[in-house]
Amino acid sequence: MASIRQDARDFGDRLNAMIFEQEKIFLARQPNSARNQGRAERSLAGGTTSSWQIHRPQAIWISHGVGSKVYDVDGNEYVDMHGGYGAMLVGHAHPLVAGAIAERAFRGTHFAQPTEDAVTVAENLASRFGLPQWRFENSGTEATMDAIHLMRAYTGRDLIIKVEGSYHGHHDSVQVSVYQEPPDIGPADAPASVAASSGIPQAIVALTKIVPFNDLAALERLLEANSDSIAGMIIEPVMMNLGIIPPDQGYLEGVRTLTREHGVLLAFDEVKTGLTTGYGGITKLYGIEPDIVCLAKSLGGGVPCGAIGGTHELMDFIASGGYEQVGTFNGNPLTMAAARAVLTQVLDETAYNRIEQLRKLLATGAEAIIREFELPAYVRTIGAKGAIIFSPTPLRNYRDFLAVDNRFSHAHWLFQHNGGVFLPPWGKAEQWTVSVQHTVEDAERFLANFREFATALVA
Repeated sequence: MASIRQDARDFGDRLNAMIFEQEKIFLARQPNSARNQGRAERSLAGGTTSSWQIHRPQAIWISHGVGSKVYDVDGNEYVDMHGGYGAMLVGHAHPLVAGAIAERAFRGTHFAQPTEDAVTVAENLASRFGLPQWRFENSGTEATMDAIHLMRAYTGRDLIIKVEGSYHGHHDSVQVSVYQEPPDIGPADAPASVAASSGIPQAIVALTKIVPFNDLAALERLLEANSDSIAGMIIEPVMMNLGIIPPDQGYLEGVRTLTREHGVLLAFDEVKTGLTTGYGGITKLYGIEPDIVCLAKSLGGGVPCGAIGGTHELMDFIASGGYEQVGTFNGNPLTMAAARAVLTQVLDETAYNRIEQLRKLLATGAEAIIREFELPAYVRTIGAKGAIIFSPTPLRNYRDFLAVDNRFSHAHWLFQHNGGVFLPPWGKAEQWTVSVQHTVEDAERFLANFREFATALVA
């Protein structure tokens, strides 16, 4: 095969043509979704229940899901590697999880009082993540919000550090420097703090300081200049909203050392990585000891959930009333029943061994196709998570991510979708999730679609 130049611009016209054709196929397959969309726009803002469900060429309306599959309202079947943005590590309608929810529902769904399942879940999380005490939330956004409030309350300081390009939910303190464009983001070694959406007061934006991922020198400079004012740092230990970007060797250890030296608390946002990357997430995998861990998504087996775990000192501060961590639906009985089943009955050693088998199959298969077709891409996987990143060189931070041409990922997403594999729609920003109910055949369908995409790209 003739050599392919490693530059996205070489594929520009071809990508545009592929996207045009595949979007036509996409729309032709889903007339009922289009009708639902038209009806919904009269009563739902934008015709969806979240702005993230609005994407090109149209929202996909789902009928149901069973096992590793989901079905849209037009009757199309998909291998679901979207997984509700990674929430469905147990797969759909898992009998043990569904059974736990159903049994609990007939005994009452809400009391605003604790139930015994909450203790079982907290004990299991303490064992997995090495942090002794826990509180529950209803989403990842709530978990990171409470983590930041707690760090500020405990230290009496106002400033927070976050990583450029990282997403930690949609509360004010972390809606800073998420997906900003080059004219606004400042120098690479000292990124600017920029509001990530409308409705965020500039006074709050100024309280969040930004550092690049994988840059200990920049972190040290910021700490030395502001350590008396910084309450804590929140970080995704593996960046999961830029495809997948792992930490350089020694980076997380360096972050932990520097924050301790300057009396700054450290929170790991493991909302996406927590259970998908292994039994105790990145915290256990890398052997790092943060002060706080934030969880959500896969913990609830598909029902709204969230959790924060912390050291005795921090969580005693909650227990004593130093910080009031509250919420009417915190520890909701349905959520706790589902989480108990997820942690104690589903996500055991056998489940993680199965996930590892599928990870290896997807990684080696996709890498072989990339080599065969000489694509400017590479594969990154960790646990149940994986991504094909259309760059000839590995990404280390947000600035690298900006340079990636999103048309590759969108075209690939369309080929997968039209070929019966459902991936997250946000192109280069997202990654796949396999569940404990996925099969070798499911992985092979993904690889067959990827091969079809590669063939069309180089034709």
